[in-house]
Amino acid sequence: MARLRKGVCYRFLERPYTRISRYKRQSFIKTGYNSKIIRFVMGDLRKLDWDLKLELCTKIDLQLRDNSVESARLTSNKLLETRLGKEGYFFRVLKYPYHILRMNPIASGAGADRFSTGMQLAFGRPVGQAAQFRKGEAIFELRIAKKDLETGKKAMARAYQKIACPCQIIVTDLKAKDHGPAAVAA
Repeated sequence: MARLRKGVCYRFLERPYTRISRYKRQSFIKTGYNSKIIRFVMGDLRKLDWDLKLELCTKIDLQLRDNSVESARLTSNKLLETRLGKEGYFFRVLKYPYHILRMNPIASGAGADRFSTGMQLAFGRPVGQAAQFRKGEAIFELRIAKKDLETGKKAMARAYQKIACPCQIIVTDLKAKDHGPAAVAA
């Protein structure tokens, strides 16, 4: 059974590889992938007057695969849902994984020279998707009431543990007049 390749193989930014056309000949990518991220917006969608906004921002440029973003979303959303209920927060994944990841499979072992093409036709086949983030760009956004700040920080810290890059949690007070960052943590 084929297993998932390590995330470090696709971590660093490459040129975006996304062209999918209605006409198959004009596509760079011959197959379309469904994202593993199930939901991009969670919590109370109708409420607009939140006190605080928390963002999980990257400290480096990188690509995050859709399965790592989904696992981070699941862990933090589960904590928020159990502690605050479905109406106590607004949580959002900010980027869609458009970038298609490729792999050129190279056979090894006895008789590999009969199966492998080596570096001939080495463009690679699509194997997954990733979202590209620049330094300082937010991965997740969370809006909560002021009394739930510790729960929000804990949820973002759980998401941070699932993502393989240095991140920081930026807390912004939405009720303040200047809307500047109130505190930086983690």
